[in-house]
Amino acid sequence: MSRQIVTTDIGGTHARFAFATVEGGRVAGLSEPVTLKTAEHASFQTAWEEFGRRTGEPLPRELAIAFAGPVGGELLKLTNNPWVIRPALIAEKLGVERYTIVNDFGAVSHAVAALDGSAYTHLCGPEIDLPPAGVISIVGPGTGLGVAALLRTPDSYHVIETEGGHIDFAPLDGLEDRILQELRRSFRRVSVERLISGRGLVNIYEAVGAIEGRPLAIRDEKELWAAAMDGTDSLAAAALDRLCLTLGAVAGDLALAQGSSAVVIGGGLGLRLAEHLPRSGFRDRFIAKGRFERRMDDMPVKLITHPQPGLFGAAAAFARQHG
Repeated sequence: MSRQIVTTDIGGTHARFAFATVEGGRVAGLSEPVTLKTAEHASFQTAWEEFGRRTGEPLPRELAIAFAGPVGGELLKLTNNPWVIRPALIAEKLGVERYTIVNDFGAVSHAVAALDGSAYTHLCGPEIDLPPAGVISIVGPGTGLGVAALLRTPDSYHVIETEGGHIDFAPLDGLEDRILQELRRSFRRVSVERLISGRGLVNIYEAVGAIEGRPLAIRDEKELWAAAMDGTDSLAAAALDRLCLTLGAVAGDLALAQGSSAVVIGGGLGLRLAEHLPRSGFRDRFIAKGRFERRMDDMPVKLITHPQPGLFGAAAAFARQHG
C-alpha cells in the first residue's frame, strides 16, 4: 500500500520540500520541489509552515529530513546555516507522527543505493555500472563539501555518514603551496571545503589574485561563478580550473581512504560542473596516486544527474526505516 510523506533537504542556502510516495520500502514517486531560502526564514519550523501554506492542504504526518550537518545528539546544528533542530520536539512542533533524519550526503548515499544507471553520467575510469558490492565514495561540492560512503552487500547496503569535507587541504604543487599560505591569513585551519565549495571558488580567486598582484574585478559570488564558467574573466577561469583539480585530488584521496571501488560526484555544484569536469584536470589528479595509479584508473567515476538526490535519498531512508 502506498502513502505520501513530506521529504526535505536542508542546506546552507536553501531548504527544499517535496511530497514523496513510498511503497513497499522504496520511493515510488517524487513531486516537484518547493525551494525556500534559509536566510528568509527564522527556523525550520517557519519554513515548514510556509511550505504548508504554499501547498494549501494539510501536510502528511510523516517526514524525511536530509540535514547538512552531523545528525547525532539532542541538538542538530547546520554547518553553514544558523538553524537548529531538536529531534525530540519535531513531533510536537511540526505535528508529525514518524520521521527520519539523515545527513545530507547520507541521503545522497541512500539515493545512490536506490537509483539505476540512468541517474548518472560518466566522468572517468571504465564506463561500467556502479559495482553491486563493495564501497562507493560519494563526494559533492555545494555550499560546503559533502562526503559519505555507501557499502553495498549482496542483499543489503549500509550508509556511512561522514564530515570528510573538513579534512586538511594538502597542496600538490608550488601554486597550491602559495594558495594555502594566502588562505591561512583568513583561516586558522584550511580544510578542503575552503576550496571545494561555492565560497571555495571565491577563496581561490582572491588567493590567486593576491599571488599575482592583480586587482579583483568581481566581488559577487554568483557573478564570479558565471564568469568562471563562461571564461569571460581569466582569473576566475583559472580559479575554477584549480577547484576542479583539487576536487579530483580529494575524491581520489577519499576513495583510497575508504577502500572504494567506485566514486560518485554529487552536490549542487557537481551537477553545474557536469560539462566542465571532463575537460578539466580532474581525472589526472584523481588517478595521480603513485603506486596506486593503475587501481585509480580502473575505478569508475560517475556524476549523479538526478535533479533532487537529497530529497529522493531522504525519502528512501524513511522508506527503508518505516516501510
